[in-house]
Amino acid sequence: MSVITYALQMKSLSQLRAKDQPDNFKIVEAQLKEYKFNRFLYQLVGENWQWTDKLKWPDSEWQTWAESDNLRTWVGYYQGSIAGYYELEQQVDGNVELAYFGLASNFIGKGLGGYLLSEAIKSAWSIEGTRRVWVHTCSLDHPSALANYQARGFEIYSESVES
Repeated sequence: MSVITYALQMKSLSQLRAKDQPDNFKIVEAQLKEYKFNRFLYQLVGENWQWTDKLKWPDSEWQTWAESDNLRTWVGYYQGSIAGYYELEQQVDGNVELAYFGLASNFIGKGLGGYLLSEAIKSAWSIEGTRRVWVHTCSLDHPSALANYQARGFEIYSESVES
């Protein structure tokens, strides 16, 4: 089976087509870094989408990633439960990568994803010096993932196929 990977970008906050906040949904930045929490979020959200690249990481690698000064994490809570999250990695030359984004399986289809993505984009543009926000997704991701990115204003700039 071939896997298609899409790289998308946004070069201005004015491209954002934001969704309104759903009732009972709140997004909070995890201001105290704790790699075990990031690992939990990665597993919670990624289990259905074959996010396996980091599952073999030892604690030290998780700690280096999640507790880096260039990484920030936000968590979406729906009626008090963790519904999803996103991680933003500040990179060189004003690039900010939406490194991880998604909803836990029990919260898909409740109208939360568009707002969570809208807030991720706003958070990325609020980082001082941001000139471009980018993300990648693939055909193994949720069937609506690419459409959500594009609906919020991201544009595809690269596409690759791996067999």
